Amino acid sequence: MTGQVNAADGTDVDVVIVGAGNAALVAALSAHENGARVLVLEAAPWEERGGNSRFTGGIFRIAHDGMESLLPLITEESAKWKDRVDLDPYTVETYSDEYARVSRGRNSDVLTSAVIEESYETVSWMVEKGVKFELAVGKLIDPEKIDEGQRYRLPPGGAFRAADEGIGLIEDLFHAVEEAGIEVWYDAPVSELIMEGSTCTGVKVQRQDSHQEVRGNVVLASGGFEANPQMRQKWLGPGWDLVKVRGTRFNTGAGLAAAMNAGAKAVGHWGGCHAVPLDANAPDVGDLKVTDKMSRYSYPFALLINAEGQRFVDEGEDHVWLTYAKTGKSVRAQTGAWAFQLFDSKTTHLLEPRYSTGTPIVADTLSELAAKLGVPAEAVERTVHDYNAACSDGEFDPFGRDGLSAKPSGQPAKSNWAQRIDQGPYTAYTVTCGITFTYGGIAVDEQARAVDFAGRVMPGLFATGEVTGGFFYHNYPAGAGLVRGAVFGRKAGRHAALAGKAQS
Repeated sequence: MTGQVNAADGTDVDVVIVGAGNAALVAALSAHENGARVLVLEAAPWEERGGNSRFTGGIFRIAHDGMESLLPLITEESAKWKDRVDLDPYTVETYSDEYARVSRGRNSDVLTSAVIEESYETVSWMVEKGVKFELAVGKLIDPEKIDEGQRYRLPPGGAFRAADEGIGLIEDLFHAVEEAGIEVWYDAPVSELIMEGSTCTGVKVQRQDSHQEVRGNVVLASGGFEANPQMRQKWLGPGWDLVKVRGTRFNTGAGLAAAMNAGAKAVGHWGGCHAVPLDANAPDVGDLKVTDKMSRYSYPFALLINAEGQRFVDEGEDHVWLTYAKTGKSVRAQTGAWAFQLFDSKTTHLLEPRYSTGTPIVADTLSELAAKLGVPAEAVERTVHDYNAACSDGEFDPFGRDGLSAKPSGQPAKSNWAQRIDQGPYTAYTVTCGITFTYGGIAVDEQARAVDFAGRVMPGLFATGEVTGGFFYHNYPAGAGLVRGAVFGRKAGRHAALAGKAQS
């Protein structure tokens, strides 16, 4: 199974990986492990390599049995937290229930069961390849700011992340790829799949002055269409062409379009996407100097108020890791795709560390704050007054659903963490909508083989990551995307390599 390079005729390899994020690099390592000669094609230049994965907070939502089961996977430095935090098990059953709940039961049972049941094993394999992981301490609340003696409680599904988040994840994966001797081409976007009927035999790479053919089994891991305003407008609807992009500018849907032009079946929620509340002053496209540090996820302890001075969501519906990926869509629907998060002095110490990248707007009274924000003061005061009147006394627990609720007339309910907003100074952070990735994609089976419009497996074509559909609908459990990419990346690489052996 030895490939060879021929400048006149193109390049022959066993497996060609389209993309260079988490899903793609896992696929490359898996294919290499199974005896294939592998080539990775990265659309970005070297300095921007890594896809959306490099911009992430690095959460990996894996099934586990609690702290003792995570200790073998985390760094020695992170393990020092084991006696200072509480962590419940995150069972396959709980994972499955939450996944189905946020997707309203539309997700593929076959595909998501594979992600969930193989999540722990896949991450263990990544650790063997040199990827470092840690406990996600300090992700949502700075542990140095909680009350003395209060134990830090990690959310079971959001307890585990790549060390140094997305930056560290991609550095570790590229180090493993380079150690394995896997070749990577940069500035090498794929424009077309080479097809013989429904069989894929390679790709065409768009160079600056020509197209170059690369022959071999293909693993598509080129991301969704979130960085393409035209495709966002077409599939997500009016106004989505103007939202901010949290990640790489290279996820333009080119690989996705190439696959569908070749006959791959479109599946999933094409009108859905992962979209979060993002600092209103964030760059229009992801910036590697700040990665995900412009996200604003402490809204369960606040009120989200729009330009008219009205609330528009249940900020305390559930843990933030189960609501944040749909809250950006709610912000986008407001006037100017704009809102602000309102905190009082009782909760500003609970702001996650990422808020340090923003500029807070602070005032002693609500009317002063509204004036600084340019929103109607009377409307804000009335909204807050009516909300406060609906709040009840009870024990506030920042780490768990506390049932402290409010049901003000004419406003959305707040199901948890409903403390009165009544102690100045008041602090506001302005937010807009930031899109992370899209949910629609091409169909794959449980072996990561692409499926065509007639429901047939497409020989030679495999896919993983954002380019695939059927996994997420309406909403998203935090960290499931990186795990989806890793589990199916490992499958895609292995089966692409084995298919090549069978052909040789």
